[in-house]
Amino acid sequence: MNGTQRRMRRLFDKTSGNSLILALDHGANEGMIEGLGAIPSILEALPTSRVQGVILNKGLAKHFSALIPADVSLIIQMNAGTRHGSPSYNKSIVCSIPEALRLGADAVSVHVNIGNELEDRMLADLGEITDEAHQLGIPVLATVFARGSQIVNEHDSSLVAHCIRIGAELGPDIVAVPYPNNGDAFRKAVEASPVPVLVTGGPLGQTTEGAISNTLRGLESGCKGCCIGRNIFQTKNPIESMEKLAEATHKNIIKTVS
Repeated sequence: MNGTQRRMRRLFDKTSGNSLILALDHGANEGMIEGLGAIPSILEALPTSRVQGVILNKGLAKHFSALIPADVSLIIQMNAGTRHGSPSYNKSIVCSIPEALRLGADAVSVHVNIGNELEDRMLADLGEITDEAHQLGIPVLATVFARGSQIVNEHDSSLVAHCIRIGAELGPDIVAVPYPNNGDAFRKAVEASPVPVLVTGGPLGQTTEGAISNTLRGLESGCKGCCIGRNIFQTKNPIESMEKLAEATHKNIIKTVS
């Protein structure tokens, strides 16, 4: 068993085999949005949370990594962009693998948007980061969205299936995609993927119950958990939301979903 495989095992719960990853890297893209101030208290609650990993940009990792328990993986976000950019879906590399390791990274994360004029460079970045990370035994999580000038509906099942296939074909160890709103191409792509598939939190402004429902539908389709941010840290009670999502992810049961 090599280093990548050993670190991958820590990203999935020993009992359920699933993973709940908190994406707390939104500040770079969105700015000072509601809920970012809750991040320290969320991290302090991790010891009893059944969360397997936390995604942070390198600046927050520098300041807050000491709050992350040893059995919860620190995942450094490797690329970023802002909603003010032209285009807003552009993501550029802002961290190196050596820097991520100096910050204590157990894994790294790359965001790729396809269906736009910049997808070739973002795909090349994914390939390069994956190669460098694997040379040092570091797992790679790829979040892949169909988002850009060529995309009409980023939640179309065939497009989400293509996003999953990119994760299968280009070498990352986990792929996170949105749950689609139509068709069965998603389930087929999950079944055919040699790497675990996670669902993301869903549309902006969705309730915690909506995010839980997406997670449960993803699990029913063969996904291995979820990667969620705003539907935790922007809720009225982030700790409670985190606990409910952990229950859904690891027990497949949540009584609040109608």
